[in-house]
Amino acid sequence: MRLFIAVKPDGKTLDTLVNMQEKMKKQGVYGNYTSLQNLHITLAFIGEYDKPQKVLDAMKTVKFSPFELFVKGTGSFGELYFADMAVSDNLKEYVKDLRAALDKAGVPYDKKKFTPHITLLRRASKPVVRNISVQSEPMTADNVILMRSDRGERGMIYTPVGSVSGEKNQGSKIQDQEI
Repeated sequence: MRLFIAVKPDGKTLDTLVNMQEKMKKQGVYGNYTSLQNLHITLAFIGEYDKPQKVLDAMKTVKFSPFELFVKGTGSFGELYFADMAVSDNLKEYVKDLRAALDKAGVPYDKKKFTPHITLLRRASKPVVRNISVQSEPMTADNVILMRSDRGERGMIYTPVGSVSGEKNQGSKIQDQEI
């Protein structure tokens, strides 16, 4: 199964992201827009791996405290356009600790530098005008989710496998889903 660890945006942030996609469409940009239910920030991409419980076990060893993030603009990797995310030092530290826990557990993952973003559009038909205005309020991420990715008839389907939730000044807890 194909796995990744992610944070899902809250309702207000989803509104901001959909608004950004609508502005791209008004610019006449075509391509594969990320569906509302698939918008997320990837903290660690694991890829094909058939031991989700091992990943969850590694996740629960990392102290998790809620953190803030918000959309600060747009960016691109070639024909892929994304919402560029401003993140707290807490998130950067969490990602570093999470990846160290995955290493310690022997869980493979993509070791590219963490670039906090939410993919809005793949295979853009033309460049997106960079001056998309963004009005975003900070959101608090209070859980991290292990997601399974499957190819469906209309694109990718992401299904939560389990999550780690944080509570201020308390330890992490794991919430396993059916695998």
